[in-house]
Amino acid sequence: MTQERIAVIDFETTGITPSDFCRATEIAVVIVEQGRIVDRYQSLMNAGLRVPAFIEQLTGISTAMLRSAPPAGEVMEAVHEFVGATPLVAHNASFDQRFWDAEMARIRRSRAQSFACSLLLARRLLPEAPNHKLGTLNTWARLPQTGRAHRAMADAEMAANLTLHLTGRLRERHGLSHVSHALLCKLQKVPAAKIGEHLRRQRGD
Repeated sequence: MTQERIAVIDFETTGITPSDFCRATEIAVVIVEQGRIVDRYQSLMNAGLRVPAFIEQLTGISTAMLRSAPPAGEVMEAVHEFVGATPLVAHNASFDQRFWDAEMARIRRSRAQSFACSLLLARRLLPEAPNHKLGTLNTWARLPQTGRAHRAMADAEMAANLTLHLTGRLRERHGLSHVSHALLCKLQKVPAAKIGEHLRRQRGD
């Protein structure tokens, strides 16, 4: 399992592409170190937008709930302090990365670290799974149930448990003694058909 400290994040949002009309509504961060979850942060965040009805139905987060939530900028300052330069992981990371960068830019912060994507890694390392949706993988791999899907903390914990499962597989089935965040970032870019060959080279076979 990865021993280094990593931050697994998940956003809930009002849509799929960040803009003045599409913002984050909730963020959760799960810190993993020495193969286990060691810390958590979660908050709703008020960006002053209404939550579309279909998003409220999906997430359970309503416009009324956000009215009493802290301002988005205040939350992102707290997240920036909490995460620091810790390497990042998310499931379908391209989505969360876009919102991370957009919300950080609003408080004049920029991201120094890279994102690893548990979705891309699962496609390469768990090809036998029925599909690579987070909830499906969580059930298929018999990982802990973490709560309601499409809430940030439940999804971040699921992604953290999945990341630990993936790093465990790299150690146990592929014989890698050390699995770093940098290695995960490399593996997610390797074509699925070449992953076995790449891992053999990584072992030095």
